[in-house]
Amino acid sequence: MRKIVALAMLALLAACGARAPLRPAPGATLPVKPEAARTTPTAEQLMTPDDQARPRRNDELLQRSETRQPDRFDLPPPG
Repeated sequence: MRKIVALAMLALLAACGARAPLRPAPGATLPVKPEAARTTPTAEQLMTPDDQARPRRNDELLQRSETRQPDRFDLPPPG
């Protein structure tokens, strides 16, 4: 009995990995076209985050030791 349940769970988990193109639910449509857009975006375009939602990292590694310039706003906490 446990083996059957385990096999059924394994089959269900294997089905979760199936990939198919995104489509609206039956009877539903994609959101209306934004006012400034020329065409209605596709489901793939709606799922892709723009640069503002997912900014690129800026990793500037320190190449050599440099002394810091004094910062007049780097004050100790009050009290």
